[in-house]
Amino acid sequence: MFQRAAKLCLSLLLPVSFALAEGKVVYQDSFQDLKAWIVEQAPGGTVKAGDGRLLINDAKGCTVWFRHALKAPVSISYDARVLSTGRVSDLNCFWMASDPKNPADLFHPNHGRNGLFATYDALQTYYVGYGGNANTTTRFRRYEGAGVKPLLPENDLGKPPYLLQGDRVYHIALIAAGGQAVFIRDGETLFTFRDPKPLTSGWFGFRTVDAQIEIRNFRVTALEAEHALPSP
Repeated sequence: MFQRAAKLCLSLLLPVSFALAEGKVVYQDSFQDLKAWIVEQAPGGTVKAGDGRLLINDAKGCTVWFRHALKAPVSISYDARVLSTGRVSDLNCFWMASDPKNPADLFHPNHGRNGLFATYDALQTYYVGYGGNANTTTRFRRYEGAGVKPLLPENDLGKPPYLLQGDRVYHIALIAAGGQAVFIRDGETLFTFRDPKPLTSGWFGFRTVDAQIEIRNFRVTALEAEHALPSP
């Protein structure tokens, strides 16, 4: 069902010259362990997997990376909730992330990331801070590397319909295809970014700070293009 919905959304968003065939699920995780994940977390937090869920209990900052690089066109989907037993904030994510100093290996020995948010500024990536800043903003940014991460006015949402509700389960879908980055929540597209220099490969990561996040039903779907975009 999700594949058909994603195809429909994309057919409305992407240029006519880019038609999508059915996607193929290339990875899914029921979270019995953390074998597919790499955790970067500041002291004071924990990340656990089991019983079909990934549970992030964080204090000062955490990113949980899917260890396999992804290539566009691709969609990433999962179900997530922010537990009201903690701070209701920061159901965030990176996708198509890479390190410009070592684009082939996000986890090279000198990457310097430790869970604190500022240590991710050097990345090239798409990023959504959903319910960030103590649940007052929901924002999309394209990190350009070297600390450059502009915020466009249309990608800065602050009204209650775009903020978090504690204990609510959200279905999140992220797409990188056709030169666009798309963020979909419960079937509603919140952000569509047409990228003049699209990020076509990289890593995905869950991101939060000082919150308790539960993730289920993680899935990666390779989207098949019937033909490529025309040259500029």
